[in-house]
Amino acid sequence: MGLMKLKKNKKFNYTPRYYKGEGSPYELKHKFDEYRKTVSPAKGIKGKINAAVDDYKHNPDDSVNKRVLIIVGVLILLFLFIIDFDLSIFLPNS
Repeated sequence: MGLMKLKKNKKFNYTPRYYKGEGSPYELKHKFDEYRKTVSPAKGIKGKINAAVDDYKHNPDDSVNKRVLIIVGVLILLFLFIIDFDLSIFLPNS
């Protein structure tokens, strides 16, 4: 009777009339995909972390590295301030 069967979706073979390009015009692609190594098929968490570290190491822009270090430093100081860590142990005694 067909109560347990799922209905199949219809497929259409439509091509736009005035499209003269390569590939599918409906494919969603980001602008910088061909320059990034981290955008790839799904891997495990270890593969994602390794790809991100590799991309970070091979980045020729030094200002990004400095920016990341400054942000990490500010976040560490903010964390130490929140937990009431006494920063005076790092200062010389007078």
